[in-house]
Amino acid sequence: MNLGTARRALLPGLVLLGVLYAAYVVRRPLLMSAPRCFDGHWHGCYDTENGVVLMTLVGAPSAVLLAWVLKGLRPGPMAWRRSLAEVGMVYGTVPMVWLTLMPGPGAGVVAGRVSLTPLVDLAVMGPLGIGGNLLIFAALGFFAPIRFAALASVPRILALGAGCSALIEIAQYTLRLDRVSSVDDVLLNAAGAALAACVSRRWWRRDGDRVTASRSAVKMI
Repeated sequence: MNLGTARRALLPGLVLLGVLYAAYVVRRPLLMSAPRCFDGHWHGCYDTENGVVLMTLVGAPSAVLLAWVLKGLRPGPMAWRRSLAEVGMVYGTVPMVWLTLMPGPGAGVVAGRVSLTPLVDLAVMGPLGIGGNLLIFAALGFFAPIRFAALASVPRILALGAGCSALIEIAQYTLRLDRVSSVDDVLLNAAGAALAACVSRRWWRRDGDRVTASRSAVKMI
């Protein structure tokens, strides 16, 4: 294995190790939902944070398989990258958004609450809350610039994360989900997307990729 190949394999390997370590750390709370999830029960699985996270991890191989199938349906040198990016940003974002829209115990009864003063809620979130908010749109920030050249910019990903987060906060307030619609959530969600975009920068799709793909398609014809 040459140095270039080793470097390309390093980041995915580190990401996999990080995911495995995180799964090991939270294995006990996740396994609390396992009986309900594996028996196919909605209540106690998909309406709990532990259950949603558990089933997201369990379904990850299926997501990779879907990306592989999509790759096989596409010609060109960028087929695998495009397919993985499409599946990754959807599969990595939808469960996180589901968690943010999960109703609290007073949903439908308690009036919507808003916190518009920046950095006030950070003090009460704790490390778990801050880390969770950073992860909400991390998959979107990581994969979107890989798939779309128009989003290959940190400011654009930051704006995309902020916009998507603002929609979630508005939905929480409008649907009366017994959650606090906080500007700090928007800031952390957007920051998480931007940080993830920085990590994937070397794989971003550029305008030159379109030219290369077009030339490859012409050669195949």
